[in-house]
Amino acid sequence: MIKRIKQCIEDTINPITNLNYTSGVEVKDDSGLEVKLRFPFAGFEDTIKQSISQCMDGQDFKLSSIVRTHKAKQGIEPVKGVKNIIAIASGKGGVGKSTVTVMLAKSLQKLGATVAILDADIYGPSMPRMLGDHGKPASPDNKSFLPVNANGIQSMSLGYMIDEESPAIWRASMIVKALMQMVEETRWKDVDYLLIDLPPGTGDIQLTMIQKIPVTATLVVTTPQDISMIDAQKAFAMFEKVEIPVLGVIENMSVFTCPNCNHESHIFGEGAADKMLKKFDTHLLGQLPLNINIRQNMDEGSPENVWGVDSDISNKGMEIALKTVQLMAKLPINLNINKPELKLHNL
Repeated sequence: MIKRIKQCIEDTINPITNLNYTSGVEVKDDSGLEVKLRFPFAGFEDTIKQSISQCMDGQDFKLSSIVRTHKAKQGIEPVKGVKNIIAIASGKGGVGKSTVTVMLAKSLQKLGATVAILDADIYGPSMPRMLGDHGKPASPDNKSFLPVNANGIQSMSLGYMIDEESPAIWRASMIVKALMQMVEETRWKDVDYLLIDLPPGTGDIQLTMIQKIPVTATLVVTTPQDISMIDAQKAFAMFEKVEIPVLGVIENMSVFTCPNCNHESHIFGEGAADKMLKKFDTHLLGQLPLNINIRQNMDEGSPENVWGVDSDISNKGMEIALKTVQLMAKLPINLNINKPELKLHNL
């Protein structure tokens, strides 16, 4: 019976994400029927329970969630206290990647996950301001750091340690060292998802991440503009080359709705995400609008006022986060244990 129920649930479509539950569900009958989904879903319990109840033949069941740890690649040590790492990339600057990272973190937190953010943009760290600048990280032993607690989100950024207006005039080797120190010497605690906010491009930070950090998967942020899509495709192709799964694409600033007349304008064009989906056979995780409320609250360090309230925009964030973690749950535990290798073309 358990086998039949499990197969039925795996074939069932989650009405919120339009994804089936394949590889993302466990069914047990130890002391009553229990269905465990391998991703957090707080706030969507009733809808999800209803979607799978058809498989239960009228039996009552308990619905719960569990987040599994995916194994690191060969030769890369796991990060202590972290189950999974998601890198947020863009290829191009100015597309709102850091805003998307904060959105995803706050939305995952609302889903019931323990979340952390690592700001890997050494030259332009923006997380302290966006999260509300909750002070400097403490060092209880002068060897490691306690992550800064930003309203329940563990965070680490070079921006916590230097003045906001001070430039980091560093060579590549110094950047790599700083990144690895923040990853390895931060005392992350019981983190389900560590989000790494990457700088634009495919340079030193990205290469270090591929070779030394146990990244589980990535997602790519673009705007509808063709020039943004071109650079996003480069980031996508880089991750494909090194066999790090790309969960999908988030299209930011997709549409502007006039607050006076509700007319929708595609200020940055449209169709870029669709082109990427066709080229790379990936998923559209969601689209976020060009919205002054988002911009103001990110500048003021008040993400709760956007993503922590009940609104159409925050609901979009929740749906994007749910689709992201459900896709991750579908990935095998032994995702890719081969040694990471980046083959460069001869110059």
